[in-house]
Amino acid sequence: MAIVFCFTINAQNNKQMSALIKNEFQFAEKQYKYLMKAIPNDKMPQSYNASEKKVVTKDISWWCSGFYPGSLWMIYEQTKNKDIRKEAERALSIIESNKTFTRDHDLGFMMFCSFGNAYRITKKPEYKETILTSAESLSTRFYPGMQAILSWDKMADFKGPVIIDNMMNLEMLIWAAQNGGSKKLEDISVAHANTTMKNHFRPDYSSYHVIDYNKNTGEVLSKKTFQGYADSSAWARGQGWALYGYTMMYRFTKDEKYLNQAKNIAKFILSNPTLPEDKIPYWDFNDPKIPNVPRDASAAAIIASALLELGQYTKGSENKNYVETAEKMLISLSGEKYQPKLGENGGFLLMHSTGALPLHSEIDVPLIYADYYFLEALKRYKDWYL
Repeated sequence: MAIVFCFTINAQNNKQMSALIKNEFQFAEKQYKYLMKAIPNDKMPQSYNASEKKVVTKDISWWCSGFYPGSLWMIYEQTKNKDIRKEAERALSIIESNKTFTRDHDLGFMMFCSFGNAYRITKKPEYKETILTSAESLSTRFYPGMQAILSWDKMADFKGPVIIDNMMNLEMLIWAAQNGGSKKLEDISVAHANTTMKNHFRPDYSSYHVIDYNKNTGEVLSKKTFQGYADSSAWARGQGWALYGYTMMYRFTKDEKYLNQAKNIAKFILSNPTLPEDKIPYWDFNDPKIPNVPRDASAAAIIASALLELGQYTKGSENKNYVETAEKMLISLSGEKYQPKLGENGGFLLMHSTGALPLHSEIDVPLIYADYYFLEALKRYKDWYL
């Protein structure tokens, strides 16, 4: 009887999650038709200014330019709406010139989240060529002396900054290496991941945001933050980037040290006493003003997507913890607290993300990358757990 009872519960849960995911993609299809009408032809959407009732847009060189077309492709994949696909193709044509962009490390976000999804769905060879060209461009920022990709060029406070976010851009490099590109691209990915593992993490497996290097020798000059509460704090989205990045590196390399790193990062996040009941983290795990501080829906979406992949590589209680937590995050994000009514929120899917609180930028607003990783997490749950 126990086995039958367990199956009944799981079957009921699967039915509920299947309905939720179907409804969310239908909502996204309708909501993004509002967003499509609110952006200039040469810009990409970033956020929404509620007081001005205006969608905030950015130039195509902004690090988030790939999330809008990537989100459109994922919506199209589920709904087959021709208008959504047409807009996805238009957005790709606008950002294609970024393939030779070399001014910072964000080319993976810009070109793999966009063209990567487009190629996965359509298999058009020209999309693959754009990815390969983009990967070569990104590889020019690798400094052999520090065995890492330089995130930003020299700034007032940093000589050779490498941020934890950069783990996300390795996916394009290593995919390119395994799909017709140069092997050096995978070597760079592995070197960067190893250097980051060595220097970015504290004993509890929380991550610093920025490590400043002597880019010629690899000497660590300082360990700081740019977007978190303090140099010593655990900025929530940064922990999500770390979890996602090492889970992804295990997918490509099957190197157990990356899997163990991801498990340890997950333990830090999921056992953190400040993680709320609804599993949507506060913007920084160490802000002393918790609970009277903003949440970060984008961090939750990234973490949920990463946990669902980590669940693919684990069994038993670990798997159960990862998948059930991700499920809770998706249920929370799709609820009325974090999701607007149709036609509201500028067309974005989620509310209550936090971009850079110390910089007084994008606080408690929708953000395009929150939508992207939310959609990816929904797709992953459908593909892997239903």
